[in-house]
Amino acid sequence: MGENSAARPDLPRVLGVTSVIGIVMGTMIGSGIFIVPAVIAARLGSPVLMLAVWVAGGLLTFFGALSMSELGAAFPQAGGMYIYLKETYGPLVGFLFGWALFLVIESGTFATLAVGFSTKYLPYFVKMTPLGSKAVAIALITLLCAVNYFGVRRGALLQNALTSIKFAALAGLCFAVFVFAKGSAAHFVTPAPGRISAGLVGQFGLALVAALWAYKGWECSSFSSGELRNPTRDLPLGIFIGTSLVITLYLLANLAYLYAFPASAIAKSGRIAADAMNFAIGPVGASIIAFIILFSIAGAANGHCLTSPRVYFAMARDGLFFRKFGEVHPKYLTPHVSIVALGVWSAVLSLTGSFEQLYTYVIFGLWLFMGLTIAAVIILRKKRPDLARPYRTWGYPVTPILFILSALFISINMLINQTKESLVGLGIILLGVPAYIFWKKRGETGVTSETAGRGEK
Repeated sequence: MGENSAARPDLPRVLGVTSVIGIVMGTMIGSGIFIVPAVIAARLGSPVLMLAVWVAGGLLTFFGALSMSELGAAFPQAGGMYIYLKETYGPLVGFLFGWALFLVIESGTFATLAVGFSTKYLPYFVKMTPLGSKAVAIALITLLCAVNYFGVRRGALLQNALTSIKFAALAGLCFAVFVFAKGSAAHFVTPAPGRISAGLVGQFGLALVAALWAYKGWECSSFSSGELRNPTRDLPLGIFIGTSLVITLYLLANLAYLYAFPASAIAKSGRIAADAMNFAIGPVGASIIAFIILFSIAGAANGHCLTSPRVYFAMARDGLFFRKFGEVHPKYLTPHVSIVALGVWSAVLSLTGSFEQLYTYVIFGLWLFMGLTIAAVIILRKKRPDLARPYRTWGYPVTPILFILSALFISINMLINQTKESLVGLGIILLGVPAYIFWKKRGETGVTSETAGRGEK
């Protein structure tokens, strides 16, 4: 542990199951469901395979969520995946995850969402210059960091409100298309899938990566375990409800897209949701979709701002990151330094644009960490049979094994089809090794100095 960690105040447990659902759904539903269907259609061509990818991605997400729930209930403290990896494989693996999370994964996601908000959808309502777009992106980052700085309740309330709006709006989109659009059910089955081949399997794997990107976000709820009133109950229940609702909504949305257009048209559409609404109710549909996406992006960005600073907070409390990151604000009881640091670094990435390339490099490593995290369920059952497990994974060991195999498949598939990006991503993660050694030695030096100061041997 870091120096004097026992004397420092901890984060208050003030969040309930509604907040977990809001975090899960709010971070999962971003811009992916509006963009990814075109990518999947272009890779696969067949509506049957397209829907199969979304079903497979949904099942894998659900299996992963079930396993993560067991870990969250067993380790109900701030940090989530960082804690699970540290407890299972040692502090180095946990640190490398947190290192990648701060350097690129969460900060890059936060920056990506802010830039998407200011450059892709806000200009539909307000004309923006390049400088103005950058200013709006930074303003959004600043606003969300400020809300979360001044209290976790404020951040959670904002998250719940934005999640409710965009869930209702996306459900309304599906309703409008099925009721008002003159589509065709034949689009669900034609053209038929081609013969199974190595190339088709590879394309299916890459399409699955795209679908899982749209599903990504459920794991962020684990980062805030330390602020849940009843984490052993609320985290598993919130993850179960949140992921189930999003999976259902995503399948309905893709069925709505296919009802309106054939797969070939979806593959060519840069804004399939807007095109579907335009087809259903006319030009006003595009405005409605742009409005929905603004809320969707803001909610996803807030979810990442609300949760990821808790990982850096936990690392600092373990003496493996900047000590200031482990401070709790005396009045607002938030990890305020970690929140500010995330905002500053995300703003820098939003200005440089380098996050887009960096993020593609880290996707490979992210799936390695996801596979290692779910494997921790099996390892800890053997390694720590005495560990209290208020929730046990449904379908164990089949469900975690299926998720682990899928993570391994995705990683190998990316290594084969995106070799350069995967190897560079692995290199970025491994750069954390010397950083870990630095903080480890610094922590040991701090403990030695503290002991000497007290006259202990």
